[in-house]
Amino acid sequence: MIRAMRSLLMIIALVVSAARGEEVWPGQRWELREPAAMGVKQEKLEGMAALAGGRGCVVKGGYMIYSWGDQNKNGDVASAMKPVITTLMLMAVEEGKIGSVDDRVAIFEPRLVGKNEGITWRQLASQMSGYGLVERPGEAYSYNDFALALYYDTLMENMYREKGTEVLKRKLGDVLGFEDRYTFEVFGAGDRKGRLGISCRDFARFGLMYLRGGRWRGQRVVREDLIRMSISSPISAQTPLANGKETPMIAGQRSIGGTRNITSEGPGWYSFNWWVNGKNKDGKRLYENLPEDAYMASGHGARRLMVIVPSWDVIVVWNEAEKMEEKREKQEEAMKLLREAR
Repeated sequence: MIRAMRSLLMIIALVVSAARGEEVWPGQRWELREPAAMGVKQEKLEGMAALAGGRGCVVKGGYMIYSWGDQNKNGDVASAMKPVITTLMLMAVEEGKIGSVDDRVAIFEPRLVGKNEGITWRQLASQMSGYGLVERPGEAYSYNDFALALYYDTLMENMYREKGTEVLKRKLGDVLGFEDRYTFEVFGAGDRKGRLGISCRDFARFGLMYLRGGRWRGQRVVREDLIRMSISSPISAQTPLANGKETPMIAGQRSIGGTRNITSEGPGWYSFNWWVNGKNKDGKRLYENLPEDAYMASGHGARRLMVIVPSWDVIVVWNEAEKMEEKREKQEEAMKLLREAR
């Protein structure tokens, strides 16, 4: 009886807070709430977690409402780190270090010559650069990890002129209050620099900053129009795919992990390194069980994933979810459970 009364009082307090328009933010630690207190069905979250495996967490209304696995574990998020790199690029645009997302990358990397001289920051973030391929910048889509390494190295070493982890700490880690270890060199110095190691609960802080339009508490972290642009500018669903024919790159060009032409998926769904829930050329959404406003940071075929659903005020992060990797039907089943949890 006492426990039920406490739960009722907590729900009333949350309703009153929402009515006043008060926002909840994590401090040094996330504030915890039971799913039921936030109107969420715990058994559905438990089903999603069991389906995914690994570790993860769910945030609603700024509260941590569910978690599974080791929450302080720092781990590689693979390609899910790409929106973080783009965010650091957008912050440089806001500060005037880069004129606009349509500026040429060659301003900071003079070794880009010939057709590569025309590559823009937008094209690198949209996998439309044609780097190391026969297509000219902007002509075709190719999910290209050599271009991503060019993006990261030019941004950190030539533009910011700092190590990536130092930039991350100064621009995001300290501001958002990451509570666990994080690094852009998760495999060690010199091994695929730019690969982000971060805990699920800290990655969720980055997601909450986006969910709140680039704000953190009373501070503007990223301009709202830049946040909005990054999650609402998918390349056209009719964008042609690169044919895979290779051309020379900068001498010694490395990859951040994969090849120059990893997946054909992207047109209609890919926006500044985020995956959005628009429609591809076949009229299909990335996830049919999520609303149109959802967007994702995805790595290793959704084995490492952050899902942000503004209309539900929900963030889900998971890592090492081996059952999800490249298995769209399993991923869709997990999203269905998330929908049914509301």
